[in-house]
Amino acid sequence: MSSADLHTLEYGSSGPRVVFCHGLFGQGRNWNNIARSLSDSYRVTAVDLPNHGRSPWTDRVDYAEMADQVAVLIVADDPVALVGHSMGGKVAMALALRRPELVERLCVVDIAPVDYASGSEFGRYIEAMQSMDLDAIKTRDDADLAMAEAAPDPGVRAFLLQNLRREGTGWRWQANLDVIGRDLGRLSDWPPDLAGAMPYEGPVLWMAGERSNYIADDAVPAMRRSFPRVRKVTIRGAGHWVHSDQPQIFVDVLRVFLAQA
Repeated sequence: MSSADLHTLEYGSSGPRVVFCHGLFGQGRNWNNIARSLSDSYRVTAVDLPNHGRSPWTDRVDYAEMADQVAVLIVADDPVALVGHSMGGKVAMALALRRPELVERLCVVDIAPVDYASGSEFGRYIEAMQSMDLDAIKTRDDADLAMAEAAPDPGVRAFLLQNLRREGTGWRWQANLDVIGRDLGRLSDWPPDLAGAMPYEGPVLWMAGERSNYIADDAVPAMRRSFPRVRKVTIRGAGHWVHSDQPQIFVDVLRVFLAQA
């Protein structure tokens, strides 16, 4: 797959460039409202990462490779503000460490450069998605019911089921479930070579959700080693999906960061 094949959505026609990377099972369009809010002052690109959305599938998932694929969308004489949530936050961190000349500043949303062990609840979600009998699904309500046990939260189910696409008279999963499921351990981890890379010296905003457990105190030293100019901000009333739970606060905080000299 050529990196240039990554599907993107573009917003705004003038100003500095901002590139958004979504989390596991997300899509670039998850950033629609945020991107539109910023498009008055920025040129915004929302990326479908490999194996997600409308971007092509690959034979494995790897943070360095994903970072390099996103890097092709950026030119050295127009470095970007790079924003990434969860898995996309790790992609963004990997890109900043591997190609710092492309990243003018970095915003990492509710993730840290550490190992998240078993991949949290996502393993359970993948198993439920893979075991769903798509031939028996007639409506999205049927799919919602089939996912209810694995994902009791209606919002989480809706997020996961955005990956279910109508194809002719049937359904298919847009995300590459087999490869993501097989390589979930790699996605949960943080590559040792990146942990030992030269620090990224640009400004970094580290956003955490108040109700999320993704950024624990013991992750702070690892973040500061790789990103010494980091500033952590905790968003009240937000869980892991900070930009969905508190979109206006998210935009306000991000705008301040983007405008800083």
